[in-house]
Amino acid sequence: MADHSSNRMTVAGCEIEVLRGGSGPAMVFLHGAGGAHKWMPYMDRLAEHYTVYVPSHPGWGRSDTPDWLDGMGDLAYFYLEFLDAIGEDQVHLVGNSLGGWLALEVAVRSAARIETLTLVSAAGIHVAGVPKGDIFLWDDEERVRNTFFDQKMAEARIAATPTEEESDIALKNHFSTAKMAWHPRFYSRELQKWLHRIKVPTLILWGDSDKIFPPAYGEAMQKLIPGSALTIVPECGHLPQQEKLDDFIAGVTAFTAANSTGAA
Repeated sequence: MADHSSNRMTVAGCEIEVLRGGSGPAMVFLHGAGGAHKWMPYMDRLAEHYTVYVPSHPGWGRSDTPDWLDGMGDLAYFYLEFLDAIGEDQVHLVGNSLGGWLALEVAVRSAARIETLTLVSAAGIHVAGVPKGDIFLWDDEERVRNTFFDQKMAEARIAATPTEEESDIALKNHFSTAKMAWHPRFYSRELQKWLHRIKVPTLILWGDSDKIFPPAYGEAMQKLIPGSALTIVPECGHLPQQEKLDDFIAGVTAFTAANSTGAA
């Protein structure tokens, strides 16, 4: 595995955990509802091409839960300060699911430090007539099975026994997700009115069998973000970076290389 570290840093009065590894152009990966408290294979593969930062959002993982955390707008302003604090002039910003919604909230406010934007099965908008899967109503097994197209991957995840710390983190993450995304479910009524403000190169990656946010959400997002490109990944659920790792890495590296002032 690539050399990587876990560090603590304080931004806006909130201490968070940041995983970091690799070398090359800077990439910030914003995780989804499940968090990102340990170094994963997709992070390792990204670290072959980039200096990868994976912060745990305020309220998730081993990060603090600040008093000021009331909504996604708070997280967006936090990450604008985070991008200033890490000392990188430009970053490739990637967000998955709730983290994709967060990346959108950041980008509509300011893309000054964003070189490219990659949205992976992103939340944040509503498509009339296309119901989402409701992770708050599914039990643990349903949630895992509905996350993956490949049920062998789902079964392996279900069979794994979490540590006490992992169980505590999962509960913490679930509460923070509910606080951010309970009502309305996983979108902002204001956000999609302003997606036209995003002028940086944008790639939208979506699994063709996503049961949480069906591909129609990716198609709608592509129409709302000027000049964005949509790639549908076959035989893939909600987590392309885990389920279709080779396709994910190939898509992201080709996109950033084609839209970067430096090599990726």
